[in-house]
Amino acid sequence: MRLSSLGIALATAAALLAIPAQTSPAAAADTPLSQGKPATASSTENAGTPASYAVDGNNGTRWSSAASDSQWLQVDLGQSQALSQVVLNWETAYARDYKIQVSDNASTWSDLKSVTASDGGTDTLDVSGTGRYVRMLGITRATQWGYSLWEFQVFGGSGTPPTDTCSTANAATGRPATASSTENAGTPASAAFDGNNGTRWSSAASDPQWVQVDLGATQTICKVDLNWEAAYARDFSIQASVDGQNWTTLKSVTGATGGQTSYAVNGSGRYLRIYGTSRATVYGYSLWEVAVHTGSGGTTPPVEGGGDLGPNVIVVDPGTANLQGRFDQVFAQQEANQFGTQRYQFLLKPGTYNNINAQIGFYTSISGLGLNPDDVRINGDVTVDAGWFNGNATQNFWRSAENLSVNPVNGTDRWAVAQAAPFRRIHVTGGLNLAPNGYGWASGGYIADSKIDGTVGPYSQQQWYTRDSSVGGWTNGVWNMTFTGVQGAPATNFDTGPYTTLDNTPVSREKPFLYLDGNEYKVFVPAKRTNARGVSWPANAGSSLPLSQFYVVKPGATAATINQALSQGLNLLFTPGVYHLNQTINVNRANTVVLGLGLATIIPDNGIDAMHVGDVDGVKLAGFLIDAGPGRSDTLLQIGAAGASADHAANPTTVQDVFIRVGGAGPGLATNSVVVNSDDVIVDHTWIWRADHGSGVGWETNRADYGLVVNGDDVLATGLFVEHFNKYDVLWNGERGRTIFFQNEKAYDVPNAAAITHDGIVGYAAYKVADSVNTHEAWGLGSYCNFTADPSIVQQHGFQVPVKSGIKLHDIQVISLGGMGQYAHVVNNTGAPTSGTSTIPSKITSFP
Repeated sequence: MRLSSLGIALATAAALLAIPAQTSPAAAADTPLSQGKPATASSTENAGTPASYAVDGNNGTRWSSAASDSQWLQVDLGQSQALSQVVLNWETAYARDYKIQVSDNASTWSDLKSVTASDGGTDTLDVSGTGRYVRMLGITRATQWGYSLWEFQVFGGSGTPPTDTCSTANAATGRPATASSTENAGTPASAAFDGNNGTRWSSAASDPQWVQVDLGATQTICKVDLNWEAAYARDFSIQASVDGQNWTTLKSVTGATGGQTSYAVNGSGRYLRIYGTSRATVYGYSLWEVAVHTGSGGTTPPVEGGGDLGPNVIVVDPGTANLQGRFDQVFAQQEANQFGTQRYQFLLKPGTYNNINAQIGFYTSISGLGLNPDDVRINGDVTVDAGWFNGNATQNFWRSAENLSVNPVNGTDRWAVAQAAPFRRIHVTGGLNLAPNGYGWASGGYIADSKIDGTVGPYSQQQWYTRDSSVGGWTNGVWNMTFTGVQGAPATNFDTGPYTTLDNTPVSREKPFLYLDGNEYKVFVPAKRTNARGVSWPANAGSSLPLSQFYVVKPGATAATINQALSQGLNLLFTPGVYHLNQTINVNRANTVVLGLGLATIIPDNGIDAMHVGDVDGVKLAGFLIDAGPGRSDTLLQIGAAGASADHAANPTTVQDVFIRVGGAGPGLATNSVVVNSDDVIVDHTWIWRADHGSGVGWETNRADYGLVVNGDDVLATGLFVEHFNKYDVLWNGERGRTIFFQNEKAYDVPNAAAITHDGIVGYAAYKVADSVNTHEAWGLGSYCNFTADPSIVQQHGFQVPVKSGIKLHDIQVISLGGMGQYAHVVNNTGAPTSGTSTIPSKITSFP
């Protein structure tokens, strides 16, 4: 029902009359840190409901917002505080879904708590974190009105960090300075840092221009003073860097008026620069003096890059004593350790390793440390088999092999894996068997940037995706064998066989990897390829980053330290381990690399999101697992903020071997697993899995509504595995999306057809393209049902797409596993139904 303006006014008045004014505090007798502090909001309903009324200690006054979503209220505590609890006393117009966030600068926010399905009243939330600013970010309103709080109370203070002291001294005086340009020899960069307001730096008369100073060591920067000459910047940024190459913006200024100005900032770096983007005059930029003030006393020391790789990285060379015994020892522990907490990475220095059989179990990775795969040669085997599970390889998850060559003892190596077990950048000088000993069930898998000289035999493998590789041959396959950019791949034959083959991969970029340059560890970051075919090596287009530019994250590291490292401009190298987070990891700098070793695992606690990536160019996420915590997260991994629209075609963000798990190792909850808001993102091999076995498994116990939600345009997924979600496994809202290879199983534990009936349809499609989308294309797609809780369920379809000329699906199938439930159609209302217990696919070669 829609009310008139008068009706809304009367309803609001009635709501206010129905609720007696409260005079007692909503929570504890302690005075909140927030009480009486400055408060601001995204909007106010009217002059009688300002932000300040939510922190005045009076439960008879309130703040209320405009009647739209994404509204916020924030309070400035005056200094960074240790936080323990937030209490919200909602008026009738409350938030159904909202977040509590914290910040040190009121611009970059971390999640402390995500709340979904609130019922209003008083919400008392235990939190853990530090910050100066705390805000409630409303996501979804529970009513047609705005958001309204009688009182917003923030508690804490025990163990409060001391207030930083900002030095009055100028840390930049006399330090080495450089600039993008100088007007003439009489106005050098050094003149802006000589302590003399009668000398100046001036630039060429063009945009952009910059001047920077080297402070000599990484320091906490708290204030910057600028004394502009008449040729000043109208728009500019104050930026900091730990290496002089990667910059973090501390302050963005627009509409400046020149003269002498001071800016409070919060950050750290060795280098500081003033980066002008728009001049106020026809001349260049000119500064009499730049003063940089640094923190002291209670400041947090900067995070240092580099260092050792921690206790769970095993670095070996051909001369390592009892090397076979070391492989065997780890395998004995990890062979059947499906949901354990141990994590291991073997790193092999360049050389030749003889008579080795490296058996790879759960959460174990093996990688060569050469720049090319042939720099590390194993005369032996790198083996995955399924003896631990009676010859069934369908649960051989979470392991990897990378960047080495294998000369198999009997001519053929065995890699019998299921999902989340990438085989990257490998040279096999022989054949490759993808089935377990005895040819039992198998459900894999993924190969990229690899060369197999002999024949690949998938045998019992249900599905497999191979990208940008070379094979000597490929025999058989069960349901879905998809190839892009693979030399030697079989020709497309989906009518009577399992093959979908594209000559090239439209856009790809290989995963970053650790290697040794002499005795120095570096991370190689491969370049983007277009229309790729075959391996990327030994040409190795790309760039190298020294380990000193990475915060080497080890077990026990806190989210606060991780975020501090990112704010300093460092990349992240997660060593093997399990990392519990009480804050969201925020990756906001372009070209940041976040690389995991040994399936490093991130667990968000208290219902926060695990990781947010800004709408920036070229972020590389690779090689880690995000495991949902028992508190419901809104989104485990978010790429770009909602509404992101920047063009990243030249330098896309890549998500590679990043796996998501909800349940299995214990109860886990998330509304969304992965949400891609940025444009041009490449998702290259992921397994997004709501657990069907293990502990903490049940229709509501490990509920997760959506696997992958794509809102960005021009997003490409290559090697997409998404399974068992309560609603849509994949929901694609962006334009011009493409998927090459998709493997899916619908949730096993659907209690009955009613639980998944929506809009008159039984069952949520495995892969749904929104009705609003005009252009989308996908190849090699399969969805399987195994409704163990109610085998009588007949799902309407596996795939749901709008029927438009720009929507094209190629080589798609649905399968009933042993007759445990059925599909009525393949796509929409098209395609033959599955039937019986014989596990025979129902296929469509092209739709429409």
